[in-house]
Amino acid sequence: MKVAVVILNWNGKKYLEKFLPSVVSNNSSSAEIIVADNASTDDSVSFLKSNYPDIKIIQNKVNGGFAKGYNDALKYVSAEYYVLLNSDVEVTPKWIDSIIALMDNDKTIAACQPKLIDYNKRNYFEYAGAAGGFIDKFGYPFCRGRILDSIEEDKGQYNDLREIFWATGACMFVRSEYFNSIKGFDEDFFAHMEEIDLCWRLKNRGYKIMYCPDSIIYHVGGGTLNKVNSHKTFLNFRNNLMLICKNHPPKYFFSKLITRMLMDGIAGCKFLLAGQFSHFFAVLKAHYYFYKSLGTTLKKRKELKKQITEYTTTAVYLHSVVADFYIRGKKTFKEIDLKDRFM
Repeated sequence: MKVAVVILNWNGKKYLEKFLPSVVSNNSSSAEIIVADNASTDDSVSFLKSNYPDIKIIQNKVNGGFAKGYNDALKYVSAEYYVLLNSDVEVTPKWIDSIIALMDNDKTIAACQPKLIDYNKRNYFEYAGAAGGFIDKFGYPFCRGRILDSIEEDKGQYNDLREIFWATGACMFVRSEYFNSIKGFDEDFFAHMEEIDLCWRLKNRGYKIMYCPDSIIYHVGGGTLNKVNSHKTFLNFRNNLMLICKNHPPKYFFSKLITRMLMDGIAGCKFLLAGQFSHFFAVLKAHYYFYKSLGTTLKKRKELKKQITEYTTTAVYLHSVVADFYIRGKKTFKEIDLKDRFM
């Protein structure tokens, strides 16, 4: 098939029961639906075999998280395009066709995402990707429609096709040739921000990442690790430092990295003062693991540098989104989307 819709599942029978019918009923004639099971211990696989015998199942031997889970499964998938879809997503008619048409017409597009709407608040954007991902000069990710924890109502303000910095892992369309050429996801990330790392590496090879508003999906979010989970805090802080260390251009690299670590310290103190001790220790743990793996990360950086002709700056916000949010009170993307503020 031209398109492979690959749903990574881990103990998600309840999501498969609820959301797989929309994926099946809104499937494209050019697409095959595949469930990659990440060594589930519930009865997800038996449910699929009984209720969806025509859906191909790939059973991973271990739960390697989002990154390894997809890397392992996609070795057995042959298609021009991979659609990496979370199990907690409701799709809509023509959600595949509009993005595939866009990517077919421009071979420089490596990846693309649809508009993400909150499944439970259906007039609001969803945290994990909203209307496309961006990054600021200190490596903080944010979205059109979601600045830090402030989520906007969808009023059609982001219904334009636009190049972005990263596409959400909740629903990423990616050209298989390009995905495989950079050896897929970095498995050391396990989960969280591996999609940003993938997009950054693709952009550093000269490819584009796009947002297509004509494709709309509804995402529950937090299906595996919710926002109050301290392990998610650990992964986000550790992985963000790894992300910067691997991919940031040489100019200002060390000063940016040191600044980010200081900003992490401030965030850790904020957790401590708020009595969120598990999150405070998660930040400390994240920095410990980052220092411990620094040699490996710098080795990756050195290898990646050999493949880069020019470091990308497209869709990078040239200011601090954290300062804009907390000091200047700017809570929406339109407030910061001003002339000369983006590369």
